[in-house]
Amino acid sequence: MRAKAADARAALASTLDAIEYKFNIPKQLRITRRRLSRALHELGEENGLALIGIALGAATVVGTVVWFGANAIVQAREK
Repeated sequence: MRAKAADARAALASTLDAIEYKFNIPKQLRITRRRLSRALHELGEENGLALIGIALGAATVVGTVVWFGANAIVQAREK
């Protein structure tokens, strides 16, 4: 009987940990940020040119979005 209760408590604790892990958004963001940081660091060590390409692509996308946004604001003010 005590073994069943101990097993049930362990299963409940495991379920509660899984629920906390899934719904703890700040913790999920920290874990994801660490994984991404580690992956980019490893990519930089293995293939620096690929990392530079990714950085340039990201900068191009951000620059394009900013340019389109600024252009839309300027055109809206002219009307």
